[in-house]
Amino acid sequence: MDYKSILRFLSQIGMVLGLFFLGDLIVAWIYGEPDGPIALFVTGFVLLNLLIFLALRKHPMRLGIRESILSVNLLWILLGVAGGVPLLLYTDLSPASAFFEAISGFTTTGATVYGQIESLPHLILFHRSLMHWIGGMGIIVLGVGLLSMINPSGSLSLFRAESTGIQIEKFRPKIRETALSLWGIYLTLTLLDMVLLRLAGMGWFDAINHAFSTLSTGGFSTKNASMGYWADHGSILWITTLFMILAGINFLAHLRLLHRDTSGFRSEEVRWYLGVFLLLSLALTLVHEDQGYDSLWHAATHGFFTVASVMTTTGFASTDYGLWGHWAIALIFLAMLVGGNAGSTAGGVKVIRYVVVFKTLFAEMKRILHPRATISVFIDRQKIPDAVIAATFGFFLLYIFTNILLALYIYARGYDAMTAISGALAIVGNIGPGFAKVGPAENFAFFSDPDKLILSLGMIIGRLECYTVYLLLSASFWKRF
Repeated sequence: MDYKSILRFLSQIGMVLGLFFLGDLIVAWIYGEPDGPIALFVTGFVLLNLLIFLALRKHPMRLGIRESILSVNLLWILLGVAGGVPLLLYTDLSPASAFFEAISGFTTTGATVYGQIESLPHLILFHRSLMHWIGGMGIIVLGVGLLSMINPSGSLSLFRAESTGIQIEKFRPKIRETALSLWGIYLTLTLLDMVLLRLAGMGWFDAINHAFSTLSTGGFSTKNASMGYWADHGSILWITTLFMILAGINFLAHLRLLHRDTSGFRSEEVRWYLGVFLLLSLALTLVHEDQGYDSLWHAATHGFFTVASVMTTTGFASTDYGLWGHWAIALIFLAMLVGGNAGSTAGGVKVIRYVVVFKTLFAEMKRILHPRATISVFIDRQKIPDAVIAATFGFFLLYIFTNILLALYIYARGYDAMTAISGALAIVGNIGPGFAKVGPAENFAFFSDPDKLILSLGMIIGRLECYTVYLLLSASFWKRF
């Protein structure tokens, strides 16, 4: 294991992360808030990482698959610590709570320990949204852009270690170019969402923060009531719904569209994603309207918004949907299980995996009926290799296993079954809110510090899609070859 290469990589990411944190300092200056602590932290953090990088600058970067996997796991510890320090400096949080909030931010989970959001300093509100935005596209994609200039094979293995979905797809010949192009699309959509929200009635500060949270499918808000603060502004909710759905689509599809190639939006995954979204949204609208609380238009506004928020694992709330009745809760629970597209900022299982699983099951049924036939699984007219199918089923087992373990832990800590089950699903799926004690009108502050550390690990496992974390438990991973 080349630990010097790992440390050099982490120092590079640390320097870039420190530069992003300069945004906190700018916000503090604009709003006249104390800037000494954040300035001291950012300066010290950047200098520390710069010194490490300079000390290792002559060491050749060698990142094989094992080094890449370990780098990714250590990186999330770095993010939790670095992102948590400003929260400790400016708010009354324990170290475990600050780590939880930072991990929730960078993993775009959106679960918070703050009860009074609107009382937080502007720089902390911005810091929370900024963590979302950095983590949304993937901190490793940023690393790929840096590493490919040094060691292309290393960046490829790193990309494999963290990238979402079942296969890597390079739109451009070089991964660095692909990564930079994806960041360009990400920034463009963020700016467009911000401007539209401002035109719809949001203030600039709220528009910036919510655009960061929307495109990252994160869910941190600047208001105690989340998007419910603008519940009477239908245009704001519909704009946010649109951009949540766009953020849940594979960003390579957006990139192709710039080159007048619409094949990405015609893929089986996107068609199923949009079809499931429309079906669940219409069902939730009718269920909510049938209760007689809202007109059909308002029921549709909140119904489509809620499904988009939950299905893309954003976690915004326009109302307390936990009060909508059992049918509504069942539909929202179903949306929590879906997730977005591979290659999007959304968390969860990913639609493409469901497509692979169901097509494989149907293929097995055909094999039973026609034992001598050669039956393969195709998606978008391409044959899916057996190794990908095996990895997909393996992911499902690990995902279910992780959710069961976390749910049992929460239940054993004395909480009710709905809190345990929905809380585990919301944490591992990087969704944010669940039901009962972790519902959309609640927060995670009531958990003890050890609980928050366990939940933080659950968020990291979900963000890294299980394999990358569980590989560290394998004896063969640490074995010298």
